[in-house]
Amino acid sequence: MTDLKLTLLGTGTSHGVPVIACDCVVCNSQDPKDSRLRTSGLVSDGITNILIDCGPDMRQQLLRENVKHIDAILITHEHNDHIVGLDDIRPLNYKQESYIKIYATPEVQEELKMRFAYVFYENPYPGSPKIELLDLPVGQFKIGNIEIETIELIHGDIPCTGYRFGDIAYLTDFKFINDEQLAKLKDLKYLVLDALHHKEHHAHLNLTESLALIERIKVPTAYLIHISHQMGKAAVINDQLPSNIQLAYDGQIIDFNQGKLHE
Repeated sequence: MTDLKLTLLGTGTSHGVPVIACDCVVCNSQDPKDSRLRTSGLVSDGITNILIDCGPDMRQQLLRENVKHIDAILITHEHNDHIVGLDDIRPLNYKQESYIKIYATPEVQEELKMRFAYVFYENPYPGSPKIELLDLPVGQFKIGNIEIETIELIHGDIPCTGYRFGDIAYLTDFKFINDEQLAKLKDLKYLVLDALHHKEHHAHLNLTESLALIERIKVPTAYLIHISHQMGKAAVINDQLPSNIQLAYDGQIIDFNQGKLHE
């Protein structure tokens, strides 16, 4: 596999951080690592750009990272904070003069067709997003030269898809993973992992559960995402975590085939 990097476009929950109308210490923090847009990622080999999810902050995220093209979007699941920014691909359609491939499970495709019905009309408005909706393969596949493997997860009462790209896996929004899927995470170097906050949650791993899974997989380095303001300030929590595990932050870049981390 060619050299790849993962940019963490957003690392926050569906509310984002700061949360509207909240006066807690995290939401009032001046540390930029405590400011979190909705969770999303960008995988790139310098030629092919693959977006993981397209939430409500996608426009802001792509502008911040100066992203000029997107070849495909991998959808993890159908919740709003992971799909509702779909309409903002339109400038990319214009610039690229092409449709953008979106890979999703049949269940997620039905949700997209319902929530973005105008995109799928027989004669859509000319300014509508131009997408090519494709079935998400089960197991291994490639987009460009980037090798991808799907990881099946359970997020409350719905499926969610995680992704492995060579030495790194990206697992957001889940509570349960079975042994068969866990085996796909063997020999990882990096794990990007759901960790909502400290309390028990029906659909997300909390911090204790995330740490236990990291230990079970024996992954050398892990970054925690989908973080709530209830987790606490990044500087405080990171001081309490093992040195190989940290709360991720917006804009963090991992060159994971070269073992580099860009601060």
